[in-house]
Amino acid sequence: MLEPTIERLRSAARDAEDASGYFAAMYARVTDRVQNAITDGRFGDGERMARFARTFADWYLGPRHGSRPTPVCWEAAGDVVDDRKLLIVQHLLLGINAHVNHDLPQVVVELAGVGESLDELRPDFDAINDILAETQPAILRDLGRVSGWTQLAAARGGRRLFSFSLDRARAQAWHAAERLHRLDDASRARDVLELDRLVSVLSYLITRPSAPISWLLAIPRWLEDDDPRRVTSQLLGHLA
Repeated sequence: MLEPTIERLRSAARDAEDASGYFAAMYARVTDRVQNAITDGRFGDGERMARFARTFADWYLGPRHGSRPTPVCWEAAGDVVDDRKLLIVQHLLLGINAHVNHDLPQVVVELAGVGESLDELRPDFDAINDILAETQPAILRDLGRVSGWTQLAAARGGRRLFSFSLDRARAQAWHAAERLHRLDDASRARDVLELDRLVSVLSYLITRPSAPISWLLAIPRWLEDDDPRRVTSQLLGHLA
């Protein structure tokens, strides 16, 4: 059902020689958990959720393979894949920011179709939050093998903060989808351009936080593995 999509994400991660593999690796693991949840009957409409997962992944993989134009927010993430001053977590946040804040609302609208209500999609959309929460501990454990400070941060509340932030981002994505869904094609196109601009600003803030946060980030960077391939392999976990 989702095996080809998981393999495409896995291949994108394994083929990467820079930090672009980090998000692909994490994404492959999350999609693998979604596949298991579909098999276990945890969604109201498993086939629709599989179609959603395939479409969502294509919004990420398409620009990498040239089958979709690359939004500015994804260009912002791609521009820094060789920046060794950034933390592994910053590279992951860049992917999450672009894919959740920019891509996700548009995928919801695309899957709902013209004139259809979004209400039927909402329960399964929200159920993904549980999948993300269940996947997070294993990803953080493996991340800790190449980023020594993350386990300490997780133990001191970082895990809860990350979960809250991700849930909030997904909630905002749903509200953005509701707004886009009400618009005609021309208005929606203008709104998407503005959304891309705003998400790109967030990308800049992720890569260039203001002082004193920027000073503090230099310390944990010394505690991280500097080999992108080793980092990606750890983030792939059992899919490596």
